[in-house]
Amino acid sequence: MAQLVEDWYKQMPIITRSYLTLSVLTTAGCALEVISAYDVYLNSTLVIQEYQVWRLITNFFYFGKLDLDFLFHMFFLARYCKLLEETSFRGRTADFFFMLLFGGTLLTIIVVGGGMLTFAAPFADILFLSNSLTFMMVYVWSKRNPHVQMSFLGLFSFTAPYLPWVLLGFSVMVGSSPWVDLLGMAAGHAYYFLEDVYPLMTGRRILKTPALIKALFPEDTVLVARPAPAAAAWGAAPAALHRD
Repeated sequence: MAQLVEDWYKQMPIITRSYLTLSVLTTAGCALEVISAYDVYLNSTLVIQEYQVWRLITNFFYFGKLDLDFLFHMFFLARYCKLLEETSFRGRTADFFFMLLFGGTLLTIIVVGGGMLTFAAPFADILFLSNSLTFMMVYVWSKRNPHVQMSFLGLFSFTAPYLPWVLLGFSVMVGSSPWVDLLGMAAGHAYYFLEDVYPLMTGRRILKTPALIKALFPEDTVLVARPAPAAAAWGAAPAALHRD
């Protein structure tokens, strides 16, 4: 069993494995009182006045108590972060990291701005953006896989684009605040529109991964087989591999 878990962990792509590891370590560290949740939550006043800039990052790795809800979020983090990194962003680690950076920045701006804008006041009470960032990944994956059939607890079936709304409804049913999920959906929709919809409408791309990030995460070489030419059926040499 331990070997299976180890193999599963090692087979994760780098961003998914790193995010999952930091999330487990941060949450477990707070539960064991090695570190305090008061030292990692998002507090714009402490960031600006006392230069505690780490809070802009650490709040994305804390998922609350080590309970069933924590396992639930770790499952969604591991599943949909991995699916995105291995499919839509296959061989484009830098672009995937930039997506998370874009989402994290947008979420932070909304929450910090919520303290100053009346209509965004509910967002100002959010101290940890980990769940929202996870929900953003779920949203982006669902929009990019519109024909995937899914089932909720075996009760009813639906297609992937409805997944965020089903999960939002479930959160409300169990008494959780909907604002965390709505925030993640807003960030996910912003990224999806700017990256997938706007370029098709205008022929221009607004979101471009900075060269610095591309230098940190060189693109992987993805090899796919060319379609075999007609001559191959008569004993010709197999077609060479090429970069997709």
